[in-house]
Amino acid sequence: MNLSFNDWAQIALYFAVLFLAVKPLGLYMAKIYEGERTFLSSKMGWLERGLYKLCGINAQEEMGWKAYSVHVMVFSTFTLLALYALLRLQTHLPLNPAGMGKITPDLAFNTAASFTTNTNWQAYGGESTMSYFSQMVGLTLQNFVSAAVGMAVLVAFIRGFVRKTAKTIGNFWVDMTRSVIYILLPLSLVFAVILTSQGVVQTFRPYVEAHLTAATMGSDHKPVAVQTIAVGPAASQIAIKQLGTNGGGFFNVNSAHPFENPTALSNFLEMLAILLIPAALCYTFGYMIRDTRQGWAILIAMTVILLPLMIFCASQERGGNPRLTQIAAIDQSSGNMEGKETRFGVVNSAIWAAATTAASNGSVNSMHDSYTPLGGMAPLLMIQFSEVIFGGVGCGLYGMIVYVLLTVFIAGLMVGRTPEYLGKKVQSFEIKMASIAILVPLVATLGGAAIAVLTAAGKAGAFNPGAQGFSEILYAFSSAGNNNGSAFAGLNANTPFYNTALGIAMLFSRFWCMLPVLAIAGALAAKKSTPVSAGTLPTHTPLFVSLLVGVVVLVGVLTYVPALALGPIAEHFNMLKHLHS
Repeated sequence: MNLSFNDWAQIALYFAVLFLAVKPLGLYMAKIYEGERTFLSSKMGWLERGLYKLCGINAQEEMGWKAYSVHVMVFSTFTLLALYALLRLQTHLPLNPAGMGKITPDLAFNTAASFTTNTNWQAYGGESTMSYFSQMVGLTLQNFVSAAVGMAVLVAFIRGFVRKTAKTIGNFWVDMTRSVIYILLPLSLVFAVILTSQGVVQTFRPYVEAHLTAATMGSDHKPVAVQTIAVGPAASQIAIKQLGTNGGGFFNVNSAHPFENPTALSNFLEMLAILLIPAALCYTFGYMIRDTRQGWAILIAMTVILLPLMIFCASQERGGNPRLTQIAAIDQSSGNMEGKETRFGVVNSAIWAAATTAASNGSVNSMHDSYTPLGGMAPLLMIQFSEVIFGGVGCGLYGMIVYVLLTVFIAGLMVGRTPEYLGKKVQSFEIKMASIAILVPLVATLGGAAIAVLTAAGKAGAFNPGAQGFSEILYAFSSAGNNNGSAFAGLNANTPFYNTALGIAMLFSRFWCMLPVLAIAGALAAKKSTPVSAGTLPTHTPLFVSLLVGVVVLVGVLTYVPALALGPIAEHFNMLKHLHS
């Protein structure tokens, strides 16, 4: 390890603040979903009731898992089509001071699929493609509702464990509405105000023109005397992009841009926001099942996987890129600073890279394509763990609980007992559904990458040859297939092939993971509760946490090691070969 005391202190501070926020926020969210009164009930209750009345929703009517699934799909399909239409009609809509032009059908489809699935993969530059109206009414709104859909499905899943011989798992519209009104909206409002205090832009004014003190040469070899500076209503989008584990940037370089992330404090708070709700939902889960030890056990398992990979990534970047030193004699005493902002440095960049890929976030404050081979492999591997190491709001935790069911099943086979979790027997139907939820992202990732490297259109998008080019393609489909949204910057993804293929991968992974989870919730809710006995496997102990971590890592590593060997691992050995040649 080549990390300094200051490096370790930054990592320790990040996790200390994160864990301090877990219980109060997790308890608050649990009370919201259980219908208890909170300090916002009297202030925001009128809005909740008004929305139900306006939309004709009976808040007391509950749904079985099939009906719940239908409502999830209908709502998501509607928002997908609405966002697609909005993007295609951008030139005819208001708040377009920069005169942004038409968005092509394939890019509009890709963007609509991306923001509907909480992926927020961006094949465009925000400040050069999207109007203020598209950013606010289209993308920011979708950031709220796509995150709320994931949280609603999680709450329905939790009710499957809580209820006994029940036919219903809740009301989708109520769960989603409460997620937005009482959790995402208040947090985002406070966070946006804090960000504007740090210098994040929030304005409807047109782009600013600055006259240069000395003319420079443009790409067309003509002198340029005026620079256009993009501005806009960014802070309101940045707040929910982080808190909702969305990740879509207002500007092309995301949170590496000084107008999105100008100071050390804004950087820390944006990093904290990435994991804030996913971590707190673990406590929400424990409170709602009346055994907080279970929630803490899952949170510890997530951290046990994240922390070593974060430290490994930081260590690799702190060590620098020996090829740069060999070729250009570049001073790398501060580590590998290629693709990183000097105001953040190596370790804050590595913390962000690990957190954003552990969660289904995808925002960046540095360019992952510029990391060292093994430093870049860490966030890539984090994505490939199916976004269950914290993961997206809601979907990360229900994905990890699916792994818990698989772990309990394996443990039951080992000792010859019927697997049980939280008093519910885990039988063949639950394991079949869990297997689908686990395998779908793997198929979308590896299948999509295989098609890309076998077709001329797929290979044409990679700017770099050999192992690095393969890593860029693999990263893109890993990001889409696991609904992350970050990217290796060396891939030209704004082509009909990639816009279509990645859009399909995002939709496939999002909903073919959600539907099996809701099926499991319905099956569990219908079962009786089995009393705990001497033969029941404790699922809150260090032994179970170790077993759970082993299952997650084993599935991820065995699935992706062959592909990683062709990408970042091969590139690492190529680098060593050139050093000694």
